[in-house]
Amino acid sequence: MSKPMVAIVGRPNVGKSMLFNKLIGRRLSIVEDTPGVTRDRIYGETDWNGRKFSLVDTGGIEPNTDNQILSFMREQAQIAIDNATVIMLVVDSRTGMTAADQEVANMLQRSKKPIVLAVNKMDSTGAPDPEFYEFYNLGLGDPIAVSAVHGHGTGDLLDAGVKYFPPESEYEEDDDVIQVAIIGKPNVGKSSLTNQILGEQRVIVSDVAGTTRDAIDSYFENKTGKFNFIDTAGMRKKSKVDDNIEKYSVLRATMAIERSDVCLIMIDAQDGVTEQDTKVAGLAHEAGKACIIVVNKWDLIEKDDKTMDHMREDVRRALSYMTYAPIVFISAATGQRVNRLFELISYVNNQASTRITTGMLNSVLADAQTRVQPPTDKGRRLKIYYMTQVGIKPPHFVVFCNDKRLFHFSYQRYLENQIRGVFGLEGTPIILSIREKGDDDGKNM
Repeated sequence: MSKPMVAIVGRPNVGKSMLFNKLIGRRLSIVEDTPGVTRDRIYGETDWNGRKFSLVDTGGIEPNTDNQILSFMREQAQIAIDNATVIMLVVDSRTGMTAADQEVANMLQRSKKPIVLAVNKMDSTGAPDPEFYEFYNLGLGDPIAVSAVHGHGTGDLLDAGVKYFPPESEYEEDDDVIQVAIIGKPNVGKSSLTNQILGEQRVIVSDVAGTTRDAIDSYFENKTGKFNFIDTAGMRKKSKVDDNIEKYSVLRATMAIERSDVCLIMIDAQDGVTEQDTKVAGLAHEAGKACIIVVNKWDLIEKDDKTMDHMREDVRRALSYMTYAPIVFISAATGQRVNRLFELISYVNNQASTRITTGMLNSVLADAQTRVQPPTDKGRRLKIYYMTQVGIKPPHFVVFCNDKRLFHFSYQRYLENQIRGVFGLEGTPIILSIREKGDDDGKNM
């Protein structure tokens, strides 16, 4: 069974995201003094008094709205409520109790879940203002005064929530979950793919580019393995990133790449590989992540028996620096070939974790030098002594030689191709470091 889950809910702009960040101890959820910044469910992990649990931040609930995005946000909050062990209702002491607070409280009571009431923005210490006591009228028991800015009262709030957790023996840790970041430019189908995989409206899908702003975590398990899919905000050209919220979104997407094991680089089949696609893919490549190129919206393309081959050639030409990445053609809308992704994700993750013995590496190195002699410069020949692996994810090899200035880039590429030819390493970049024999930094790697 997964860890207990605490859902933070409430109407817009009461400080839910700031409280979420305070409780998990880092700025994961976007905080901006604008209602509706948080749209999807944002997950974080934390612990209190030895109990580990998941915390989920939700978009502000507008009980009565005709706005499409606000309606989606309410649906997302409802899903979080349905899956929560404990619900944390956040209200604003400065505005006092509102009709919307009462409607949200009524909605939560219908869930039959334990509810903890947090009265936020109680930033001054001492006796609470008289307005604090009006929140008893919500019928949720004793309100707890907190300050998300300063952290006042958060210990009492966590104490009140943790007491509703089931016994710790019912939960177990999952340490073999593959972290998968879904990245790409806006409106390429990242959220649609997440929803198709999960079989639920996990994240908001809209034709409005920029709907997803945070990096959204979704756990999924099947016979292939355990996965955490991270749906990220679309990364636009810098010239089009014109507000603070979207700058934070791009930062979240970059952070999602950093914490991932595998990146799914999504390409729109109708657009082909654009300049922005090459930049997004470059981020994953430079980060050394295992990658799969996912060509989406394949169902919308008019095809003949050569269409897929032509598209594959175009992708390889545009992303020539990552020929190691497998290409798969899918439709997130219809589910076409989506199931193939699971085995492919597990495969490239294993490839990135491959360890090769020094003996096997040097056998390949000797054979490679027999086939193609190392280069010379002004009568001096490059001598390669041996090669060893010093890291994984991505596989990192160190080659020791007599003079690294003689080690031309083309010969490095040749050696990399020889290693891939023998050991595969499909889906993962390779780091090849050149050291002169006797380098101190080489000995200690």
